[in-house]
Amino acid sequence: MNDHARTPGPENQADPVSAWRRLAGGAVLLDGFHALKHAVRFGAEVRIALAADRGAALALADELAPDVREALAALLTEVPHATYASLVPRPHPTAVAALAVRPSRADHLARLAHRPRTAPVVVLDNPRNLGNAGAVIRLAAGFGATGVVTTGTLDPWHPTVVRGGAGLHFATAVERLTVAELPPGPVFALDPEGEDIRSLKLPDDALLAFGSERNGLSPELRARADHLVALPMRPQVSSYNLATSAAMTLYHWSATGGAPA
Repeated sequence: MNDHARTPGPENQADPVSAWRRLAGGAVLLDGFHALKHAVRFGAEVRIALAADRGAALALADELAPDVREALAALLTEVPHATYASLVPRPHPTAVAALAVRPSRADHLARLAHRPRTAPVVVLDNPRNLGNAGAVIRLAAGFGATGVVTTGTLDPWHPTVVRGGAGLHFATAVERLTVAELPPGPVFALDPEGEDIRSLKLPDDALLAFGSERNGLSPELRARADHLVALPMRPQVSSYNLATSAAMTLYHWSATGGAPA
């Protein structure tokens, strides 16, 4: 069992609805089986976990995540489907939900600033789409990136972002910072007028910066950039999706020397 996945106390299991409502205010919502699975796998402190069909959830664990099956068995409490649905903003097909403690900001900032850094930090400059942000966090976790930083107003721990990231926020350092607060390292910012990425080797300590889906890089981030980098693109195609751009850039880093941890 993962030592970091806290088993719910008896009071949570005896009255899970009251416990959920008491804990929900400052907790991270893990929406669905896969979000819970990943959070437990990467050491999240899960305070309460509910399932409309506990047996079905554990069958999924047997099939897809036997490494955390014991931890999930200790965490999950069964409630009627109507009760589960009343506690979440959008019921998930797996009918599983949990609440976890958000990781320490101080710990994340220390991880982001640690040198030498062995994998890039992804910077999303004023992102607007919650789902896109979640998809990028999922990608970054898969490639072993040091972390994902957002600037602007979007909360990278919003429930929709966590849902899009499938709980993999707990596998990397995810924080919202200003451009002035970005961790040290050379900034490689994606821009159509930049140098073709295929001619570059991205260093492990790079900050890989992506502009917003609509407006591109902010003036502040562009001024902070050490290099402007362009992705190959057929003429008359205007842009790639944000998550696609991040995937291409991380793959290029990986294929030219970097590798998942």
